Amino acid sequence: MSMITASLWVPRGAAAENPTQYHVDEKELARISNLAKLQLEDAKDDLREAQNGQPERGEERSSSGEEEEEEEDLKMTVANGDADDDLKEYDLDTYDDEKPQEDPLTAMFGSLAYYQSNADDPNLTTKGNDEDDEEREDLRMLATDNMVVAAKVEEEVALLEIYVYEDEADNLYVHHDYPLPAIPLCVEWLDLPVGGGLPIGKGTATTSPSGNYVAVGTMDPDIELWDLDTTGSMYPTAILGQGSLEENASKVDPDTEHKKKKKKRKNSKKVNDNYHVDAVLSLAANRLDRKMLASASADRTIKLWNLTTQECVKSFSYHTDKVCSIAWHSEEAPVLLSGSYDRTVVVADVRLLEPVMGRWGVESDVETVAWDPHDANYFYVTTENGMIHYHDRRTAPSSPEKTKPVWTLQAHNSSVSSFDINPQIPGFLATGSTDKEVKLWNVQPSGPSMVVSRNLGVGKVFTTKFAPDREVTFRLAVAGSKGAMQIWDTSTNPAVRNAFAGRAGPVVLADEGKERVVGVDEDSSDDEDEGGLEPGGETGPVDDGWESMDEA
Repeated sequence: MSMITASLWVPRGAAAENPTQYHVDEKELARISNLAKLQLEDAKDDLREAQNGQPERGEERSSSGEEEEEEEDLKMTVANGDADDDLKEYDLDTYDDEKPQEDPLTAMFGSLAYYQSNADDPNLTTKGNDEDDEEREDLRMLATDNMVVAAKVEEEVALLEIYVYEDEADNLYVHHDYPLPAIPLCVEWLDLPVGGGLPIGKGTATTSPSGNYVAVGTMDPDIELWDLDTTGSMYPTAILGQGSLEENASKVDPDTEHKKKKKKRKNSKKVNDNYHVDAVLSLAANRLDRKMLASASADRTIKLWNLTTQECVKSFSYHTDKVCSIAWHSEEAPVLLSGSYDRTVVVADVRLLEPVMGRWGVESDVETVAWDPHDANYFYVTTENGMIHYHDRRTAPSSPEKTKPVWTLQAHNSSVSSFDINPQIPGFLATGSTDKEVKLWNVQPSGPSMVVSRNLGVGKVFTTKFAPDREVTFRLAVAGSKGAMQIWDTSTNPAVRNAFAGRAGPVVLADEGKERVVGVDEDSSDDEDEGGLEPGGETGPVDDGWESMDEA
């Protein structure tokens, strides 16, 4: 099994030009040792609970005791002089004693001077760092590069894959990756340093520092924060949730921590105000208040986290079922939009004791909610039944049953599992569905209309994301149940050019010709067997699943 469940673009210039290799100093070693200890104790507890019966320790001792007795008998035999005289020449009595080792180079060349490392030899001008320089160059991020983050499951391994997209070279490749503890469900980019560190060259504590981090929500209730500018990391920079509280508790009192932790585990499923107790389904970073991160969970709560202190500062329970999607308002920092499996959408002011400002109803479970970036009074809702709803926040109904949207659209015949709005081009929408189709939509005052429908060979579509930078605003990252990432230059489609070229502003459009879809260049026989596109390079239109308004 291989699939990509979520993705995001990192804006150009946000990533460090030369990423830092993960380095373990004493402080970091103590931190990861503590995390590893907690994980090991969890695994041991789970194993004890899962086992019906354990092997008797007496049996283990019995086998080890027999070996000790045999060893003692052998020692007594040698001591009594019963050993074969032929063994004496091997000097077994002192066999295990350390002996001074003669350096092989000294034995060969006598007193000839030499250096253990080329870096210590003053007579060499080349210090032997060619491989390091080549690796550093391979990891270098150019100003025109885009970083794309994908939450992926490969067989039984969950990980974050960090891609680099080179638009001018039509190239997409995996730059580095990080291991995850469980199936990832959502990702959110953070531009604020977390974990107490400031990126080199990215500001100081007094000059509005920036960062390049990603928050990850998984089937586990904890939220992990990773530094995208550090390669080779095995543990996250920080954790938001019960795991973080347990780590801090173990630092204060390591002798009693495990007993306290066992007690916590018994009550870990009880909803509380400090951390989630079920899967994290959605994350939203507040771009106006950068230290604030919101999270939505299957435990029916929404929590607000202070990234500076890494603590939960507020918890809300105004939904009656799983909260699957959240989004901060682009102009009003405390206003949060949320959607739930209770088939309602809420606009809330998180400063208030009674935060709900309006509640709207939909016909089925909510999949995604999103504010319109081009008109802050409106928001979109997609649902499990394949519908898109467009609402005006100023006309909240008296009850969810009396909801009247501005317009609705049957976008797909099955769930709208992914949705995005182009941040640069008004009215340009992308939807993806479990029906394996990606559709592009043109929203005008008269209502929405489809521009093009496409099967990109990624299987069931779980994520569709427009690039955030104006230079690549027509690029759409698409991925799904086949585990392959595709970057579609939608401007190479004639229908898209006709619909949006006049709204794109000063954007260089691709030359007319065959359509451009760029993927990772690797063997993908499974995709070919299933009729999908080959990842890597450019591709033309696909007959199966291809539909365009220009061709209709």
